[in-house]
Amino acid sequence: MLQITFIRENRDLVVNRLAIKNFDAATIVDQSIALDETRRNTQKQLDDTLAASNKMAREIGQLFKTGKREEAEKTRAESTALKLRAKQLEQQLNEVVEDLNTRLLDLPNIPHESVPSGKTETDNELLLEEGIKPELFDNALPHWELATKYDIIDFDLGSKVSGAGFPFYRGKGARLQRALINFFLDEAITAGYLEYQPPLLINEDSGYGTGNLPDKEGQMYVVGADNLYLIPTAEVPITNIYRNVILREDDLPVKNVAYSSCFRREAGSYGKDVRGLNRLHQFDKVEIVQITEPEKSYAVLEEMKEQVAGLIRKLELPFRILKLCGGDISFTSALTFDFEVFSAGQKRWLEVSSVSNFETFQSNRMKLRYKTREGKTRLAHTLNGSALALPRIVAALLENNQTEKGILIPEALQAFTGFEIIK
Repeated sequence: MLQITFIRENRDLVVNRLAIKNFDAATIVDQSIALDETRRNTQKQLDDTLAASNKMAREIGQLFKTGKREEAEKTRAESTALKLRAKQLEQQLNEVVEDLNTRLLDLPNIPHESVPSGKTETDNELLLEEGIKPELFDNALPHWELATKYDIIDFDLGSKVSGAGFPFYRGKGARLQRALINFFLDEAITAGYLEYQPPLLINEDSGYGTGNLPDKEGQMYVVGADNLYLIPTAEVPITNIYRNVILREDDLPVKNVAYSSCFRREAGSYGKDVRGLNRLHQFDKVEIVQITEPEKSYAVLEEMKEQVAGLIRKLELPFRILKLCGGDISFTSALTFDFEVFSAGQKRWLEVSSVSNFETFQSNRMKLRYKTREGKTRLAHTLNGSALALPRIVAALLENNQTEKGILIPEALQAFTGFEIIK
């Protein structure tokens, strides 16, 4: 959530920068500024009324002590009226604050100055392309056919038990999943991240804290009886560890990693681009999260970007890095880099990671702060990245490494799988 002080002091900048996200913010910004003015005026009236009431309370006691009963009763009546006025002002203040917060929740994060303008993913900026696209033999297969041929993923069984987008992994397919999870976790731990195993359900406060609510409400699975949400990514519970927490500057950077299943409704998704593992409702992912000082967050973003690139290099997959344009960047992000791997069986690029800096957008929502060595309290910057999401990595590994004898396992994974080939 954007800070109202910043909005008030930088009205035109906020409107112009949000236009990069193709978001017309003028009306909400002006409404928010007006509501904030009302809030501040109402708060002042309330403070003045309470101060006058407290002063009268002291005067009443003194008047009774000095025998001025009639004057004391008159002052008590005035005090009673002030207390009633204070209650009215407090109710008005709560209504204004609620209205203001509703407006602020509808404002996206301001994109970083380096974010290119654009409307769709075709306008994203290509930063790097690395690796050699494999040339496959004749009659090479896409991963969903390889999964059936080698009996390692069962999409039909998943549809029977749960529905489309919930596959069963079996045999070496399940072991490959487990190997990737352990590989990604071990790499993150080696890089200094602390591992967590988070809950898979969150409450509304956690959803609002990271900006998933109300923005992604329609994409999240809801457990209605308990008003809980299945997590779309481990970022949500991990970042919310620090909701309403004041860290010390010496605690920073916080570096956490977590594996979890992730759940996304992906309403309206259909067609050839979502076949097989390309888009699932339940999938596994390892997520890295960092919390740091504002002055260091973009250096940390580069560090996280290199962490993800290193994982893909060790898996020997050709990949590219894109800087997302204003029309493709998320509601909450200030700057995002997407990683895509080339999937030779489909002859297309598949997104496998997003690494993002949210600056103070999430920390302002969840009141995540840190105290500087000089004793000042500041909002921290939050960052996260997929390191990595499994389904499309598995798709690329199966397709790119298929041979006429079987599917080869990259050397970096063999110690985790316990086998070198699926055949």
